[in-house]
Amino acid sequence: MQRPIIAFQRDAHGDWTAALSCGHRQHVRHDPPFVRRPWVTTEAGRVSRLGVPLDCLRCDRFEVPEDVVPTSHTPEFTERTVPDGLKANHATAPGVWARIIVATGRLRYRIDTLGLTMELTPEAPGVVVPEVPHGVEPMGPVRFHVEFLRVPRGAMSARSR
Repeated sequence: MQRPIIAFQRDAHGDWTAALSCGHRQHVRHDPPFVRRPWVTTEAGRVSRLGVPLDCLRCDRFEVPEDVVPTSHTPEFTERTVPDGLKANHATAPGVWARIIVATGRLRYRIDTLGLTMELTPEAPGVVVPEVPHGVEPMGPVRFHVEFLRVPRGAMSARSR
């Protein structure tokens, strides 16, 4: 999934990483002849790449960033009380992840843009990737809630020189 660069930081080894809007980080080394990214070697070059999308393979794998923290959660819903808005295609905001936690029963989780349908159960929760349209549908009696997660604000916005 394409995610815009929002900041740059150095890792523990001094290599540059791009902080992406999803909360993941990705190395952006200039390592000729294998990788040519001369722009990463200067502050002006890095600033010129802010907002440019990179392919985030961790989003493709539905991997929640390590440093997310819970921010809120919905009340518990049942097959009778699930809002129509959750059944229809909807998406979270940039940087907002979610977990769909099923307490009892089964819930169909659709991600039409990716052509995916998953069955969520108490043993198999769902992961919602930021900005990806999705919907849910009860598969009989069900109880579930949604937990929202975000990378702490200061963690993604810092830029190192």
